[in-house]
Amino acid sequence: MAAEIERKFVLDAPPQGLDDHPSEPISQGYLALDGDVEVRLRRRGERAFLTIKGGGGRRRVEQELELDQTRFDELWPLTAGRRIVKRRYVVPAPDALLFEVDVYEEELAGLVVAEVEFPDDAAADAFAPEEWLGREVTDDPRWKNQALALHGRPD
Repeated sequence: MAAEIERKFVLDAPPQGLDDHPSEPISQGYLALDGDVEVRLRRRGERAFLTIKGGGGRRRVEQELELDQTRFDELWPLTAGRRIVKRRYVVPAPDALLFEVDVYEEELAGLVVAEVEFPDDAAADAFAPEEWLGREVTDDPRWKNQALALHGRPD
């Protein structure tokens, strides 16, 4: 399985000029959660996916399979009570990296989170966060999307 290496930050507010960057809506719901293993459905723009993730912190394994809309629509009701809605903006970052800035909606309105994905652990270690990124929450399980879907925003 592919490994995902990322760091996650909670922002005080969306960065200036965010609307100048490409974005798409995301609806995400969880079919199964068992410790650090999750099975989720995600509609990103017009595309739909089933994703299996395992692990915690900044390194996780991930397998993503594209679904047709019919299959997604059949499975979506099974995620009731375990969903998030957000708009994801893709913002260029130093060293050819990308910031994925998520502005949450509905029950999580007002929450803004940024993630940076890295090619390897050395790049993740070397990354010096810009001030606007705010507080790092990479290793805090309360800020994982599955926890947000189940429990809402941490205090």
